[in-house]
Amino acid sequence: MKALLLLALSGLKWGKLAATAGSMVLSLALYATVWGWRYAAGFIALLFAHEMGHYIAARQRGLNVGAPTFIPFLGAWIELRDQPMDVETEAYVAIAGPVVGSIAALAVYQWARADDSALLLAISYAGLFLNLFNLLPLSPLDGGRITAVLGPRIWFAGVPVLVALLLYRPSPVLLLVAIMAVPQLIKAWHYDPQAPENIAYYGVPLQTKLEYGGMYLALAALLAVMTYDVHEMIGQVARSTG
Repeated sequence: MKALLLLALSGLKWGKLAATAGSMVLSLALYATVWGWRYAAGFIALLFAHEMGHYIAARQRGLNVGAPTFIPFLGAWIELRDQPMDVETEAYVAIAGPVVGSIAALAVYQWARADDSALLLAISYAGLFLNLFNLLPLSPLDGGRITAVLGPRIWFAGVPVLVALLLYRPSPVLLLVAIMAVPQLIKAWHYDPQAPENIAYYGVPLQTKLEYGGMYLALAALLAVMTYDVHEMIGQVARSTG
């Protein structure tokens, strides 16, 4: 374990790709101490798929973007060195992560069913839940950046959900999301749709709003159903082996 940690930390000296690998190894080492290395490796792989969705989409739109960086027990992120010039580009980059991440999680689910593997089923559940949570319509989560195509005030719809989650199962991650969301909500509260800069950024055709809104709702519904079903399957496995 010490060797893995040293390898991860020294990766910061090797450059951009090595820093990504180093942060990935560090996350693997820390997650493994809690859940075991097999589960940790699967979870990190699904995180990587999610972030690579963002990375590829950003590159497709000509944005300067850094390789994924992993933050143990918080997730992962990519650094957008060029900010999107309009809300449609922001939504395009944002939705790519949950789409690719969901495809990867569903692939693991099919693998779990084919091999009758409880471990793979648990990994797929983690991936499904991760992508579903990221669709919460609050900035800076992916869901907030996708639904911004409808206007930033849509973010207030995510507040009751986040508050309910905080009350139901408090966690440092949820608290961090809440803290990061406050400045964005203040900005949304003061949003003036007639301001020239807002018209330039948020002014997209109705068809674009319908397309992204439809994709968002369809993906969220699929993930909600699959997350629930896989959670029930895991419960059945636990009861049958208990």
